[in-house]
Formats: sequence, C-alpha cells, structure tokens
Amino acid sequence: MLLKVISIVVIVLLVFLLGPLWLAVMGKVQFGQDWRTADRSSTGIAPKANRAKEAIVQVYEAKAFNWRGLFAVHTWISVKPQGADHYTNYQVIGWNAYHGRPIIDISSGAPDRMWFGHEPKVIKTILGKPAQAMIPKIEQAVKSYPYPKTYQAWPGPNSNTFIAYVLSHVPELGVAMPANALGKDYVPLRQMISQVPSKTGYRLSLLGVFGLAVSSQEGVQVNLLGLTLGLSWRPWGVIVPGVGLIPEVKDDHNYGQSTKATVVESTSQQ
Repeated sequence: MLLKVISIVVIVLLVFLLGPLWLAVMGKVQFGQDWRTADRSSTGIAPKANRAKEAIVQVYEAKAFNWRGLFAVHTWISVKPQGADHYTNYQVIGWNAYHGRPIIDISSGAPDRMWFGHEPKVIKTILGKPAQAMIPKIEQAVKSYPYPKTYQAWPGPNSNTFIAYVLSHVPELGVAMPANALGKDYVPLRQMISQVPSKTGYRLSLLGVFGLAVSSQEGVQVNLLGLTLGLSWRPWGVIVPGVGLIPEVKDDHNYGQSTKATVVESTSQQ
C-alpha cells in the first residue's frame, strides 16, 4: 500500500514537472544571467507615450529571472493618463527587500523592457476613456496592497500576488492572471475560499501551495506547490505547469510602431 502511494505521488510530481523540464531542454529560459548585465532594453511593443495622447493601461508578463523562469512568469502593470508623455510602471521587485528598498517599485520609463534577458509579452491593452477611468482605481489598489513590506518568492506573497491583488480590485480590466504566474493564488487562510482575480469564478487555496479554481474565464486549474495544471476555455487550451497556456495567445499589434489609426483599431477590438 505504501509503495502504491509513493508511486502515485512520484507520478503526480513528474506530471507537474514536465513543463519546466521541457522549457529547460528547449532553451526557453536564460540561465546564468547576471542581473547587473542582463538585457533590460525596450522591445518597442508599447505605444509611444509621446505619440499616443489617449490614456493607456497595459498588463505585461515575462519569464522570471534566471532558473525561476522554468516555473513562473513575472507580471507588471503600466499606465499612462490622457495627455501624459510618460508611463508609470507598477510591480513588486523581490530583491529590493534584501537591500532595504521599497518592495513595490513605482517607476517611469519604457513599460516594455526586457525582464533581465526574457522578452515581455502584452497580456492586455486598454486604451482611451476606459483606461482613463481605470487608472485611479489601479493607483488606489497599489496603495492598499496588504503586503507592502513582505516578500517570499514561494509560495508568496510575491510579484504575482501583487498584480493579482490589483486586478481583483479593478475587475473591469477583464484580465485573467497567467496560469504560470506562481504566487497569484496566495491568499491568507481566512480567504481560503475566494473569487479569482478576474471575478469570473471561485478558488480554494491553501496559501497558494495547494488549490483548485473554477472560472468562466480561467477555466479549471489545479494548483500543486504553486504550479498549475488545467484546461482553459476563454481562449480554449491546455494549461501546462511552468509553460502556461497551449496554444499561446499572441498580441499581433506592434504598438511601438503604431500610428494613431492603429491605436484606434486596437481599441475597437478590446
């Protein structure tokens, strides 16, 4: 009986580790990076702040730094109010905690910078009046984040816990956290049963270590040690631990090279 239980546990762990192993074998993650020299250049996928006069809200993801990218992505939010000539970027940076700096990093500059060697992806872009209405709510959610001085890479609270919290307080963004955003399900035990950040379903979560989520947007997700396996139906796909959604949903707009006409077209597609 004991041998059978051990075999089942080993098989389950192997299933949840197949994604990270595939990422490692296929070279999808940059190993051995020095954070001081890793690429942090702009990729040009964001609308140019000095060319787009309307308000902009963007949610980004990129593979986490170094080997952590096998298991998770890092997420952040960037906003530009109407008429502003620069972005404000909101994210939690864990190593700030080890150097006596604020964990919540609020900075200006390009929102689409490489995340220490890993290319960013746009999860969602909101433009115009809807974005302008959301920006004060995003700012208020950042201020009310309950863990401004606490950071734990695993199981949380971490950078994805922060963005999940912000999204849960601005559900009109309509953003589902990436399934491989480890830490997104970290909630205190008193909130063991709660709504998912998109407010389209519910989850059972034990401090983000074990859990189950059912949502009309995120689909069905099983969380084991922070890794997520499941099925998504908006859009349809399979959720693989470490990898995320397969097939991958891509943003086809090159906002960095866009004209005003392109920006208007994107607004109509949200």
